Amino acid sequence: MDMSYFWTGWTPIWHTLLVGIVGYLTLVILLRGTGPRTMAKMTPLDFVIAVTLGSAFGRVVTAETVSLAQAVVALVLLVVIQWVLAALRARSPRMRHLLDSPPVLLYYGGDMQHRSLRRHRLTEADVQTAARQSGHGSLAGIDAVVLHQDGSLGVIADGAMGDGSSLMPFVEGQRRGSEGPA
Repeated sequence: MDMSYFWTGWTPIWHTLLVGIVGYLTLVILLRGTGPRTMAKMTPLDFVIAVTLGSAFGRVVTAETVSLAQAVVALVLLVVIQWVLAALRARSPRMRHLLDSPPVLLYYGGDMQHRSLRRHRLTEADVQTAARQSGHGSLAGIDAVVLHQDGSLGVIADGAMGDGSSLMPFVEGQRRGSEGPA
């Protein structure tokens, strides 16, 4: 059996330690500098960046052929891409439409929005679960259930709708899709 499976010398160990420590500190500083948005509930954009950062960091820590400078540049590049896309998303409706999934109305005014449930591969049981998790024993005391950008389900109880201004843009386009189960 080849002993290189177990030990190849101190050089790879020192490389892993150096790149791991510097890479980790670089990530902490970069993520701290980009603000809490990166660490908040994740949108699809945030999720892709987080997975890519994790994958890149894991690769550079264990790859002997990747220099420390290359590792830092890779991590900085990914965080800068996330920051630029987030900034564009915040300033441009077109980028927001391209990068974000809008909230989706799943239940409104006593009616399940079956087309929306099917489109997002959810069931009435998922809506019922959201109601229970928000402290309701049934849908009777609920005005709406919304699928948020981060994949969570939000429940709006009776009397909490107010003027509905944060919900109505999504009601108009989806109420037409509230036909019965397919």
